[in-house]
Amino acid sequence: MNLLLIEDEKELALTMAKYLGEEGFRCEWADHLMLAQEKVWMNVYDCVIVDITLPDGNGLEVIDRLKKMKSNSGIIIVSAKNALDDRIRGLEIGADDYLTKPFDLSELNARIKAVIRRRNFDAQNEVVFHEIRINPYAHTVAVNDMAVTLTKKEFDLLLYFVSNPNRVITKSSIATHLWGEDMYLADSFDFIYSHLKNLRKKLQDKGCGDYIETVYGIGYKFSKH
Repeated sequence: MNLLLIEDEKELALTMAKYLGEEGFRCEWADHLMLAQEKVWMNVYDCVIVDITLPDGNGLEVIDRLKKMKSNSGIIIVSAKNALDDRIRGLEIGADDYLTKPFDLSELNARIKAVIRRRNFDAQNEVVFHEIRINPYAHTVAVNDMAVTLTKKEFDLLLYFVSNPNRVITKSSIATHLWGEDMYLADSFDFIYSHLKNLRKKLQDKGCGDYIETVYGIGYKFSKH
């Protein structure tokens, strides 16, 4: 799952990214408002952690942009203790939660997972799509109650599909979700097909239906025909 950390304190941002990376998240970082605005416009994140006080503006502008885009990203405000008015304003315009500095990283991790569960998985720890059962946090998958071993990219791809059923997802969106800022390293979208082929085979080996539909010229859709 993808996170955007909007934080101008470099040491804190790197500490957060390291901790959350060990928890299975892929983190991107923006240290000022303009870069943060660009990132939320170009990419899709499961959760955005927003520091209100930035060198070139107020982090509330990012929240406002996400809401105008009708983004489904979870939003957690990080603020100083004396920023009560901004926290209230942030919650009013659509933030899901807030933490005041200093905070414990384990609490931030728990808040992120809770927000993502509420937004994407109806507050459940487990995601079910017919015979497929996924635990997003334990990184486990079962089909017909049989464990399926997936690579990290295959797991991320399956969870992305299951979180967006019956929606046409472009190859570009998939590439961004799997690779983030490093997607430019791939000179084509062939790697997507390779991951899809391996994922489909592993699921079908356990008796899973083929729910991955190719939408020619655009991308893919995950649905029960």
